[in-house]
Amino acid sequence: MSEFRYARRVQFAETDLAGIVHFTWFFRYMEEAEHALWRAAGLSIARAGEAIGWPRVAAAFEFRSPLRFEDEFEVAVRIDEVTSRTIRYAFTVARGKTTIGTGTLTTACVRKGPGGEMKATELPADVVARLRAAAEAG
Repeated sequence: MSEFRYARRVQFAETDLAGIVHFTWFFRYMEEAEHALWRAAGLSIARAGEAIGWPRVAAAFEFRSPLRFEDEFEVAVRIDEVTSRTIRYAFTVARGKTTIGTGTLTTACVRKGPGGEMKATELPADVVARLRAAAEAG
């Protein structure tokens, strides 16, 4: 499976009093990597005025090792599963050869109604194809 890599450095504001990255930031790192993949594919996950949205319907992360202020790390993202209406990404956060943790993020494709309601809809075929091509290139 092809994966896209996103490089990052831990910022001070992301750490707790022990100097370790607060657990909530790992979900942000996964989302940042997902958005970087979309940009590499020439797409935006939240284009202004777009009738289609991509809410998260599931997220999980398993911790193995801490990250600390100034650590440089990478988030590898791959498309793990595609259904007619969802994309599940798998992530590995690593500092060099050390795996910090692994996670998943599932997003649904929805059509937004005029009143703000959302209804699941079919994934645009070109979006999936472009994301896969960017993952292969990245």
